[in-house]
Amino acid sequence: MPSESWIHVIDDDEAVRDSLAYLLDSANMPARTYQSAVAFLEVIDSIGAGCVVTDVRMPGMSGIELLRELKSRGFALPLIVITGHADVPLAVEAMRAGAFDFLEKPFADDQLLDSVRRAMTAPTDQSESQEQASIRAKLSRLSPRERQVLRGLVIGKLNKTIADDLGISSRTVEVYRANVMTKMQAASISELVRLAMRGGLLKD
Repeated sequence: MPSESWIHVIDDDEAVRDSLAYLLDSANMPARTYQSAVAFLEVIDSIGAGCVVTDVRMPGMSGIELLRELKSRGFALPLIVITGHADVPLAVEAMRAGAFDFLEKPFADDQLLDSVRRAMTAPTDQSESQEQASIRAKLSRLSPRERQVLRGLVIGKLNKTIADDLGISSRTVEVYRANVMTKMQAASISELVRLAMRGGLLKD
């Protein structure tokens, strides 16, 4: 990681900001904190290389709105969104808008550090395509019905809604969902969504 790089932590909760900054600093990833997206944008012109870690829900300007503002200004900093369980559809929206990753609370320290490291590594086009090829290979092993269930999960639909859409029972959806988790080697729904998004599922 370049010495001039900083991890910019944005959250309206001071305790969360301080906790994340301490974790990053202890892992030799220097962090700066901001109480709002607006406060971060006020100093954006003085920022070089780095990575942004932001809550998705904040007063004034959300994490998604910040992402779009950064893109409109031509800043290509990788952005990691932190979301609560109920906000997974928002996190999906953020990834479709160009976020690098999203983490669902509560997440392990190593999960955040790994995500930041990957964001800061700036993979080459070749390594990125290799990652996507690996995910696409997993997606290709899904049956047509499993892909339909996965699509529903990715856009935030409940099992019952997916069942109604497909004309099957909620229990059957649960079975397909378990099969998808196994085939995609995902430990959680949030990880499954990340894999599906990285594999371009919604672009197919």
